Amino acid sequence: MVTRTKHTLRGWRRTVVSRMRGRGRDAGAGFVEYAGLMIIIAGIFTLIDGLGLDGLISGAILDAVTSVIGG
Repeated sequence: MVTRTKHTLRGWRRTVVSRMRGRGRDAGAGFVEYAGLMIIIAGIFTLIDGLGLDGLISGAILDAVTSVIGG
């Protein structure tokens, strides 16, 4: 019983100390961050398409490339 309690307390202490030092604190956050980024990018594309800015942006890029190439 005493050995089991010591083992449990050591495991708890190791977990607490590792979290206080920052190891494993961000575990699982990567997926949420990527999902949020994809939602923002999809929103930007939807906004550009909804406002009809896609043709305007394409025309501006074409004009810039044409002026650089000299055509």
